[in-house]
Amino acid sequence: MIAALARDAKREAEATNERRVLVFAGDRDRGLDAAYAAVEAIAGDRRESEERKGGDRNGDERNGDTRESVSVVSTREGFRFEEHRPRNADDLLGRTREAVVLDCHEQFVPNAVGRCVGAVDGGGLLVLLTPDLDAWPAVRDRFDDSLAVPPYGIDDVTGRFRERFVATLRSHPGIAIASLGADGPADDAVERDGLVGSRGETTAEPAARPTAPPNATFPAAAYEACLTADQVRAVRAFEALATPGTAVVAEADRGRGKSSAAGIAAGALALGGADVLVTAPAFRNAAEVFARAGALIEGNEHAGEGGESYPERDARHLDAPSGGRVRYLAPAEAADLPGDPDAVIVDEAAALPVRLLERFLDAPAVAFCTTVHGYEGAGRGFSIRFKERLRASPFSVRDVRLDEPIRYARNDPVEAWASRALLLDARPAVEEAVAGSAVGEATYRTLAPDDLLADEALLREAFGLLVAAHYRTEPNDLARLLDAPNLAARALVAEGRVVAVALLAREGGLDAETRRGMYEGERVRGNMVPDVLTSQLRDEAAAEPRGVRTVRIATHHALRGEEFGTRLLEEVHEEFGGETDGDAVDYFSVGYGATPRLLRFWRRAGYRTVHLSTSRNDASGEYSAIMLRPGGEDGPGSALLGRHAAAFRDRERDGLSDAHRDVDPGVVVGALRACSAPTTVDLTEIEWRSVVGASYGPGMYDSAPGAFRDLAVAALIDGEGGSETSDGDALDDREKRLLVRKVLQGHPSESVADELGYVSTGACMRALGDAYEPLVERYGTDFALEERERFIND
Repeated sequence: MIAALARDAKREAEATNERRVLVFAGDRDRGLDAAYAAVEAIAGDRRESEERKGGDRNGDERNGDTRESVSVVSTREGFRFEEHRPRNADDLLGRTREAVVLDCHEQFVPNAVGRCVGAVDGGGLLVLLTPDLDAWPAVRDRFDDSLAVPPYGIDDVTGRFRERFVATLRSHPGIAIASLGADGPADDAVERDGLVGSRGETTAEPAARPTAPPNATFPAAAYEACLTADQVRAVRAFEALATPGTAVVAEADRGRGKSSAAGIAAGALALGGADVLVTAPAFRNAAEVFARAGALIEGNEHAGEGGESYPERDARHLDAPSGGRVRYLAPAEAADLPGDPDAVIVDEAAALPVRLLERFLDAPAVAFCTTVHGYEGAGRGFSIRFKERLRASPFSVRDVRLDEPIRYARNDPVEAWASRALLLDARPAVEEAVAGSAVGEATYRTLAPDDLLADEALLREAFGLLVAAHYRTEPNDLARLLDAPNLAARALVAEGRVVAVALLAREGGLDAETRRGMYEGERVRGNMVPDVLTSQLRDEAAAEPRGVRTVRIATHHALRGEEFGTRLLEEVHEEFGGETDGDAVDYFSVGYGATPRLLRFWRRAGYRTVHLSTSRNDASGEYSAIMLRPGGEDGPGSALLGRHAAAFRDRERDGLSDAHRDVDPGVVVGALRACSAPTTVDLTEIEWRSVVGASYGPGMYDSAPGAFRDLAVAALIDGEGGSETSDGDALDDREKRLLVRKVLQGHPSESVADELGYVSTGACMRALGDAYEPLVERYGTDFALEERERFIND
């Protein structure tokens, strides 16, 4: 039965150049046997077909022994084929296989499903080994354990994601399900054969390889390496990168050959002598770019095909005979454009923050390649905000979109199934449905997991907003939304449509033993803010108060700037912080990549800075801020904020000249402005003489740098009398940046003058003295004011 099921699925998949899924549900050992039987069956079928045709399998991976093109993703030893652990399923990115076996028994990881689906070639099979489908939602495994963040246990984790996943397996075409009997093959039963049947399509002969378009500037081999007309158009568009001042935007769904086209173009540019810098969220995302670039540079005739058909080489650096090269750097490093590249290719651009993408606009020529739908990241920040910024830049922009699948037919049912099961194509409500909504008329509601499971449209709109708001939303996050006991979702709904959504995590409330372990170096999952305050900032009591952290917050792009995010936070604060609620939390928190705009937003929502990370995030290139808002005026949350705000104030006085020396001055100003710690300026008479002398007379800043730092920190924290909403004070923006760069971060006067646009170093230092005049007025003692009078009267 198993062999026949596998053969039928494989034959139909090959006939239509589509993919099929085989589900072997039941005992794991029986599932392993079934997977072996299925692979042996399709291998035998292939050998018989080749013998009839007299084919030669030598030298062609796709026509080799099926065992050699099978990947197994498993938590245990048990297969003699290529094996990967679920956490290493990323190894399959950029690689294709005739069959992939995914063992879902000990650890069912949604992200691994996405990677495995993407690795199956047209005509291939994805084999899932699962528990009995009816019982599976109640099964708890190692992935569930990762969702059971303290103080919750694994019994608190639900099985809604699996329940929904099983429903998609049983309803989508192209998925065969075999229930494996506990007593052996005699009890096996085929629940569905997964055959789609004829849909009026015929299998065409493979199209002739494309040729170079007229007047193409890339070598003919670049176009001969393309597999579709879409790829030819994309490679032709990339020719523009040889001209400074040009930007290319290439967009496609997964599996359309976007990265391959970018790689072919990179290789062609390098052959022409260009230095091409490639970046992506991680090197694995750019592996296909380097595979295709390397194949073209080395003259490999299989430059456009999947598989590893190129020689061993430095995976992240390719040298062309012409002197050109293709090299990879991580995003934060690549954004500095080291080595002055001639062109930059940013792959999976939607998975990077807009602020980081903007830094690549300093390149001579740049291409942004992105997946429209997929687990790599499809944030609307790229398609809405960044593309507007790109079109406002001096670049001449060329757009190209790839629609034709490379490795399987356009109507592949497995692609449709994966998109629904993992919500790879989730998106917010259409703009026309929400445009004009008034914030005051929106309804605040709980997005209970059971409601999301029961209402597919509600789930897609809510999750679509989360995908749109953040560059790292992935299938695992869908499982967390539906099953994690520490997470809660809240939304604003207008005209029946989700217009704003917040994903919240309960943190803290941990017992003394757990807190002690955290303090001594143990990691506790899911408690991000308590963990940082305890392990890094050495506060053993920080994990005792209970908090709610905003993990993600998103407003529909058509309604940004209309206060929906502010209204949603106000509702969250009222619900979780109500004094009459016995379950009220002690504080609210948030952690995010700090920018001046975001710091301003959270400060105005009542949040105060307690920490700024000492290193940049590898993907975003930003320093992360942690901010707290007490749940009440007096209580554990207020005390927690009080001691950490004061510690942040004191830490930054000296830390800005050390770990935070390269933080953007706008971020420093925003972080200090959002610090609630009281400020005191306690200078000696000698220090006041130096400050007053440098401000009003012939004194020098270097005579008392500590005094100038104390005044700068106080001024930036206090703003205009400590106002909660106003940014206005006696210092303008350039003066604030001057205080940060010169006084707090200790940069040389020459570089500060150049950065801030002063005509000379002398003018910069005179401006520094001028900036301290209002600070003397504000913080000066009677002695300081009397000292000032000496210079004013003169």
